[in-house]
Amino acid sequence: MPVPIVPCLWFPDCAEEAMEFYCSVFPDSAILSIERYPDESLDEHFAGMSGKVLTGRFVLDGTPFICLDGGPAFTFNEAISLTVECADQAEIDHYWSHLSASPEHEQCGWLKDRFGVSWQIVPANLGELMTGPAQTQALMRMKKIIIDDLIDAG
Repeated sequence: MPVPIVPCLWFPDCAEEAMEFYCSVFPDSAILSIERYPDESLDEHFAGMSGKVLTGRFVLDGTPFICLDGGPAFTFNEAISLTVECADQAEIDHYWSHLSASPEHEQCGWLKDRFGVSWQIVPANLGELMTGPAQTQALMRMKKIIIDDLIDAG
């Protein structure tokens, strides 16, 4: 069954490197296809892009993505993030250790990776763990979420 919405990630010039990296971090992941920019003489918009990723299709743990090398016109920011709902602390620790690349952008389970993409690495049962103001205060003091600290806050 086709997925009706597929995120597209615009990288300046590192889409293939990003796909390879993300596929190494997430289970059941693969690069499905890469179409490259044609010869730059075909269109002014292709200047300097020959051989770069025009369209890359990949799957991260069952979720399809599209990406491209689009040049520096647009960059990622925290207004959009990708959420990973984790089964336990070990899974949180795994994704955090592989994805976090900018400590100044870490807060309440949010991080930024080396490509500038923002992620939320959270327990799948975060709603159940947030039982009152004490848990909210504990969460606000965290960078990486520590499940036991949320439990102990109550």
